[in-house]
Amino acid sequence: MKRILVSIFLAVLVLSTAFAGGKQESTSSKIVIGALIRNLDEQFLADYTANLKDLATKAGVELKVLDSRSDQAMQLDQLNLLLTQGVKHFIIIPNQTEATEQMTKAIQAKGGTAVFSNTPPSAAALKVGKNFFLADSAQSVAGYMQAQIIDEYFTKYPERLGPGKTLNALMILGQLGHPAQIARSEGLAKGLSERGYKLNVLAQDTANWKPDEAQQKMDAWISAFNGKFNIVIAQNDGMALGAVESMLTTKYTKSDTSDGTMLKVPVIGVDATQVALKSISENKLYATVLQDSIGISTTAFGLAKALASGTYQAGMEVNGIKPLAAVISDPPANDPAVIGQCYLVPFTPVTKENYKQFMK
Repeated sequence: MKRILVSIFLAVLVLSTAFAGGKQESTSSKIVIGALIRNLDEQFLADYTANLKDLATKAGVELKVLDSRSDQAMQLDQLNLLLTQGVKHFIIIPNQTEATEQMTKAIQAKGGTAVFSNTPPSAAALKVGKNFFLADSAQSVAGYMQAQIIDEYFTKYPERLGPGKTLNALMILGQLGHPAQIARSEGLAKGLSERGYKLNVLAQDTANWKPDEAQQKMDAWISAFNGKFNIVIAQNDGMALGAVESMLTTKYTKSDTSDGTMLKVPVIGVDATQVALKSISENKLYATVLQDSIGISTTAFGLAKALASGTYQAGMEVNGIKPLAAVISDPPANDPAVIGQCYLVPFTPVTKENYKQFMK
């Protein structure tokens, strides 16, 4: 019964996006793209989707946006419903990599196309056809750049390290098993090891990308490890800002902000959202790594539009980005059979020195 009600609701929602002022907006010649988004409560995904809407309006493309609220079953229902409505071209931020092959097979059966972002598809999903793509960033690089920022900080303040360049860290992880969570952890470990640091993790746990969960974790950790940690590493800005709020609330602060933060230890995130940049400007969050929501969504939209219009050519440049020519460590781009279908936007470290150039 619940699945039936969800399907009815989705049917009404999709039909409502196709009409305005009592008449149907879409025409047989108008490009229609379905945008299936994992969860619009996540700031990065909200920013990504807002840019998609702007691009679609400017290009005269009809964009049907559906939010699955982190429910993979709902997202599959949304896909199937759009397919029955005649939508063939998609931009997808999936809930689970494991579901992407099923999604591409359903789209392939209708002669459609899809561009995935944020949660990467499996290599098997991309192998379903050359009409399926990844527009994203290499997630291990985000962790590697966090290590770079950490090294720059402790090079300036070596007295804040433990013996033997020891980092006594609190680590706030994204959704466990999520490809970004795994890759960012691996990139961080590699970057710190190459720079000669010993990573001593005092505590780590998932906060599922959410600020409130991170704040709750941090509240408990400050009580348990007061004065024992010298760095807080979060895998996205939402969780980093949750940790910052905990430290402000519990007054885990100092009067001297000459090191770039009023907190007793630096907190580092990933994404460079506008609220995170504001926090850096206020000497709260120490640093972050730009995951370019505008660049990634613009690349995804450019690919989807070219595919829908039949103008895509193998190897073409989109938004200044060309497909990979060699494998990297991050799946699915570690499979040589699909690297030509992977468009990767670079990450950028964001610190006190350059944050202003990213503020809007």
